[in-house]
Amino acid sequence: MKKHIITTSYTEFASDTELAGADLELLKTARTVAKCAYAPYSKFYVGAALRLENGIIVTGNNQENAAYPSGMCAERVAIFAAGANYPDYAIDSIAICCVTASANGKPFSPCGGCRQVLFEYENRSKKPMRIILGGMTGIIYLISSVKDLLPLSFVGDFLKK
Repeated sequence: MKKHIITTSYTEFASDTELAGADLELLKTARTVAKCAYAPYSKFYVGAALRLENGIIVTGNNQENAAYPSGMCAERVAIFAAGANYPDYAIDSIAICCVTASANGKPFSPCGGCRQVLFEYENRSKKPMRIILGGMTGIIYLISSVKDLLPLSFVGDFLKK
């Protein structure tokens, strides 16, 4: 038997004043689109804004449905829109903002399904995708790569014969 230890790292910022210009603007965009999310059931409003390597910003927010499995997370809405409209450009950074009463000033991390989709796009472009997590105010996390969110990732190579 052999035990392995997996570690991850991220940078924590106490507030907006510590975050750099372009990253702060991306987070502010995610905050704006979070307010427009369609979340009448959960009241869990999430916005995502991503910057492509060509500088274009693509946004998305969660879209719920009374038939719960039919909804879509903000991260996937933004990533799939980028993939459909700008398939040849890598995603440089994505900012994700959650607006909910239970946040207590701490960012929420993407769900497992979104982590896998983020990983797929990072792996596809062969470039790290930076992730900025924040709420409307408070602490902000900056993660250098999706691999830090999803160690031991499932990759498409597993499906090859």
